[in-house]
Formats: sequence, structure tokens, C-alpha cells
Amino acid sequence: MGGSGFPIDLILFGMIAAFLVLRLRSILGRRTGYERPPQTFQPPAEPAAAGPVIQGHAEPQAPAPTRAGPDPASAAGQALARMKALDAQFDPHLFLSGAEKAFTMIVSAFAAGDRATLRGLLSEDTFRAFDQAITARETAGQTQRSEIRAIPATSIETAQLNGSVAHIAVKFVSDQVSLTTDRDGKPIAGTDAVTEITDLWTFERDLASRDPTWRLVEARNA
Repeated sequence: MGGSGFPIDLILFGMIAAFLVLRLRSILGRRTGYERPPQTFQPPAEPAAAGPVIQGHAEPQAPAPTRAGPDPASAAGQALARMKALDAQFDPHLFLSGAEKAFTMIVSAFAAGDRATLRGLLSEDTFRAFDQAITARETAGQTQRSEIRAIPATSIETAQLNGSVAHIAVKFVSDQVSLTTDRDGKPIAGTDAVTEITDLWTFERDLASRDPTWRLVEARNA
């Protein structure tokens, strides 16, 4: 090359450098004042834990049993008042609650032939009658099934106080399954469907005695 000429190799290197710069700018782009700030990675939010589901309807509930006593001015109401005067622990409402429990126990014990339970809840004469009925059922090979599903209503029908011996007749309205089958399992009395049954039972207790048990002295269908 001459001393006064511009070096050809520098011109070529300059052209190559300019080409590379333009190529990089076209690929990478240029930052401007309007460029959006870089986005940072945000992990997706975890789904909220499912809360308890609240149903929009009320659950059906069995109606509370009704327990009714006589008019305080009636003969039965006055007899109950005399019982209270003789035994401060006596309360007609609590008596009805206990009578319902006794009713359920006696019905179940009679169906099962449970004489031991019956003996503690029945008077001597009543136990004798129940025992004879159980014996006759066993001799015939019969089986009785009794289930009390509910006792919607209980009420004191009559009350008498003879000396210290109290008698209270209670009406039970109950929903029962009562079915008697023979030795071959064939139904001979009752039904396996729930049936409303009304009973009138009379309980007795000597209020002067320390024994708090009211015993069944009479049972019949009302």
C-alpha cells in the first residue's frame, strides 16, 4: 500500500464492526423511556380452603312430647296437692317423666320375657298376670316384638290418695311396633308397621315408705 492511501483493511474491519452493531440492535432492541418495567414472577395464589357447607334448609326434628296434668281445682289436682304435702319430693311433672321410662321398660321387658325387670316394677297381682301371659306365650312357641318409637303425649287422668297410698292413672299415647309370631315365624297378632297405641296405666306408691318406686297395678288399652 502507498503511504498516502487509507488502509483498506481498516475500512473492511470498520464495515464489519458497523454491521455487527446494527445486527445486535435489531435483535436486542433499544431501551426507551416508555419501556415497561420488567415483570417479576408471581406464584399462583393457592385456592382458599373450602369452608363448611351450610345447608339452606332446617333439619326436621321430632316434636317434643307433651306432658299434661289435671286442673289444680279438679279432684285429681287436689289429690296431687295432698301428695305433695305428704311427700315434699313429689312433683307431677317429674312423675310423668319417670312414668314414661317405666312404660318403655315394662313394654320391652314383657316382650322379651324378662321377669326379673318386671318384678321390680309391678305389684304382686300385676306381676302374676304378666307372668302367666309370658308362660302361655312360651308354651305356644310364640315370639313377641315390641318397639316404642316415640311417646308423643303423656297425661295424668286421675289421682287418688288413700291414707298414704297414692294411685295415679296415666294415659300414654305412643308410636309402637308390636308383632307376635308363631313358632314358624308367621304373624298371628299385631303388625310390623308403626302404630299409634293409647294405654291407660295406674301406678301405686306408699308415700310414707322409703321405697321411691311407683309400681304398676293396672294396665289396659284406653
